Amino acid sequence: MSEFVIQKGYSCESKTFRLPENMVNILEKLAVENHLSLNNLVVQCLEFAMQNLDGNNKTGNKMSSK
Repeated sequence: MSEFVIQKGYSCESKTFRLPENMVNILEKLAVENHLSLNNLVVQCLEFAMQNLDGNNKTGNKMSSK
């Protein structure tokens, strides 16, 4: 029989970000529809965005505005 082991979560730091109201509305709707907390959804979106930056931006260079 497998043993259940509680995994520690990742360490968190509290920050405040200002987001456009329409973006917040969309994120809140997506969070509810997917049974996630808003925070969890935002973390997943940010992780995805960082993993999918083009090669020039992965080192922390400023992103060029297009």
